[in-house]
Amino acid sequence: MMDPIFLGLIGLGVLFLLIMIRMPIAYAMILVGGLGITFINGPALVLNQLKTLAYFQFSIYSLTVVPMFVLMGCLASRSGLSAALFRAANAWLGWLKGGTAMAVIAACAGFGAVCGSSLATASTMGRVALPELKRYKYSGALATGSVAAGGVLGILIPPSVVLIIYAVVVEANIVSMFLASIIPGLMATLLFNLTIAAYVIIVPESGPRGSKIERDEFIAATKGV
Repeated sequence: MMDPIFLGLIGLGVLFLLIMIRMPIAYAMILVGGLGITFINGPALVLNQLKTLAYFQFSIYSLTVVPMFVLMGCLASRSGLSAALFRAANAWLGWLKGGTAMAVIAACAGFGAVCGSSLATASTMGRVALPELKRYKYSGALATGSVAAGGVLGILIPPSVVLIIYAVVVEANIVSMFLASIIPGLMATLLFNLTIAAYVIIVPESGPRGSKIERDEFIAATKGV
């Protein structure tokens, strides 16, 4: 019988190859994992897992909230919440040097509180914020970096899909996990903005200072959230 470690290395290489030829990651993992188990333990175990494992995983009650959070994020995106959050954050921070990039971080934190996905947060806020960052002549590194960093907040600030899955796997209380992630999420938001402030001091041309807006526009942007 083939050595399991050697077989695992071959499977890892095949997995990367399948991903490189653009096979969906889920299908690639199922194919490689199924073939690996077949080589080691025979096809009977694979068939047994197909009968029981999928049903068991999808029957976990705690995971029923995941599609609801994803749906809530989709509704928030379609309703224009992402644009409203960015306008409000930019009204508060945009006049600072590098303030528009800081506004991206703050808006991502707000959107992450209703979305739960880092990819959805980054892609949604990127569509809204990148044109504004380009208009204010922000460097490409700072513009894309702020969107990418802000997207991470989507899985840190509750509700987070990753935290739900992690809590289910380790059998922890989901509410306790959410409460425990609030302060780290706020700290990450603050530290990201402090990093941007330090970066624009070192590289001044990367994040120009925006102009202050009128009081009526400021109030309207804040109320728009």
